[in-house]
Amino acid sequence: MDLIEQIETYTEKSTAQTQADLIIDYLIDLEVDYLFGVPGGAIEPLYNALSRRLKSPKNLPVTHTDEDVVPFRKQHRNHSQGIRPIVARHEAGAVFMADGYTRETGKLGVCCATTGPGATNLLTGVASAYIDKIPMLIITPQTALSDFGKMGFQESSSDGIDTVSMFEHCTRYNSLVSHPDQLTGKLYSALINAYRAPQGPVHLSIPMDVLNTPTNKESNYLPPATHLFKQTNAVDQHAYSALLGAISKSKRMVLLVGSACKNAAADIAEFANITNADIISTPCGKRWVDAYNPHYQGVFGFAGHPSAMDALMKEEVDIILAIGTGLGELSTCGWNDSLLNPKLIHISQNIEDFSRSPMAGLHVPGDICSIFKSLINDISLLQAKPPCCSASTQPLPPASPYDTKRQLPRNLKFRNEQSYHSDEIPLKPQRVMKELAQRFPKGTRYLADTGNAWSWVTHYLMDSALDTQRIGFGFGTMGWAIGAAVGTALANHGNPTVCITGDGSYLMNGQEITVAVSEQLPVLFIVLNDQALGMIKHGQRLSGAEQIGFELPPINFAMMAEAVGATGITIKSPEDFAQLNVGKLLAGNKPTLLDIHIDPEETPPMGSRIKTLNKGR
Repeated sequence: MDLIEQIETYTEKSTAQTQADLIIDYLIDLEVDYLFGVPGGAIEPLYNALSRRLKSPKNLPVTHTDEDVVPFRKQHRNHSQGIRPIVARHEAGAVFMADGYTRETGKLGVCCATTGPGATNLLTGVASAYIDKIPMLIITPQTALSDFGKMGFQESSSDGIDTVSMFEHCTRYNSLVSHPDQLTGKLYSALINAYRAPQGPVHLSIPMDVLNTPTNKESNYLPPATHLFKQTNAVDQHAYSALLGAISKSKRMVLLVGSACKNAAADIAEFANITNADIISTPCGKRWVDAYNPHYQGVFGFAGHPSAMDALMKEEVDIILAIGTGLGELSTCGWNDSLLNPKLIHISQNIEDFSRSPMAGLHVPGDICSIFKSLINDISLLQAKPPCCSASTQPLPPASPYDTKRQLPRNLKFRNEQSYHSDEIPLKPQRVMKELAQRFPKGTRYLADTGNAWSWVTHYLMDSALDTQRIGFGFGTMGWAIGAAVGTALANHGNPTVCITGDGSYLMNGQEITVAVSEQLPVLFIVLNDQALGMIKHGQRLSGAEQIGFELPPINFAMMAEAVGATGITIKSPEDFAQLNVGKLLAGNKPTLLDIHIDPEETPPMGSRIKTLNKGR
């Protein structure tokens, strides 16, 4: 179907009555499944439009025939259900749900809130998505244009609490739609910027009278939009030639895999095999590496493995390829010189990333997948060998599939490994990670919340499947994983979803479990209960700070879960784990919360963070 035919199809399909209906039509044709949010008076025109579409047979997607222009990785539900609302309990929870949905599907997450506090409650979630580069459309309303400056209820214009200005520094595009004729153009601009590198959330603020404005004949059509999401596969050929030349002369390389390596994961693994290079990853890049790949040496950075540092420090290493990483504090072990030095070659599609690697010997901008496909071909030609072979090594066998369930990867070094196998009570958090690896099937989605859960999951939870571990690392938002787990489970009914959170994070955002209850989602929520803000507690101890303000009271989280309609189970020993019927829990129609009492004195592997904190003392 060419562009003209798409326009004609969209024109015939649109049933827009108001500008709000036009927005809903766009979302339906973009195959968006859910509108995450919390309703309110000023945003009601959007919900009214959604209600009209839910009652209409027109709530169906356009069929796309050109897969290249659709950015979505895979479909997880039958879109004939159309778009429907998911009502969060707090607006930040709505953004976290949209975040989890987007990470799982690649589709556009969409969320909305009313004016005033509804909009400001979104900000933390939007800032988190901005740092983590998650494409997302945020829609907030305003009071009627004629009421601007009159101190209307929850006024959020530039004459009141200026929410558009608040979103300016945590969005890729941010605009007030002050006239109905602006809507299509500004919505297009928003969609382009959501998916254009470096990607991220975009925000439209639309007064309620604009939302309610009837559409006219000229504006009553939907121009195609999916082609706006197509990512360029361009590569800087001059920089690529320099990269190829450097690699051809290299004695030994280390590859640092970052969070933006999704589409190139298989090619990077093959390249490592051809060149016999070691692979290490950032904490977020861990999701794109098979932990049992013989080349993998573990995580470098926050909660990293000693083997990853050892790989960098080998005397013969002359090139470090940093791939798809912004090289922030937690990804560089506090900007460690063992990584950030002239041996570094930085490869990224996001030019902004290069501002943090001025010491690099070479910067290579471009599409990472295209770069590594070319490298595989060109290196093989230089060696006169077919892909997956080299003079220095024969093809390595695939990692053996789940003898991994009984042991950690043999080529990684772990801190305090004995605790991973410990039967002690209270339970070691490392042992909890072992139980998860043993009891949940391959492909389970694990979402780790801010706090000590980050450390335990990053260092000890190993998986041979890719794209299974998700962390909201950039902004460090407590409670992110709880909402994100709901969005993930809504997007994917075929794989289990496990949220790993702390008692402090659960007390912030735990109410979102009721969304999983109402949606009948068998999400497993794991609360690591140590009666403390654990990262604060251990951080104070490790840094020599005053120990204050970290205590939490004893709380029965299992009982809290039961009170809202979920299944609540208390876990205090390995025997309690042995009695779990995980299959039954995952096959049910409601979430389960495991209140796991862990050893509060077990110190998490967070030393690099402490070094950074101590710089300010």
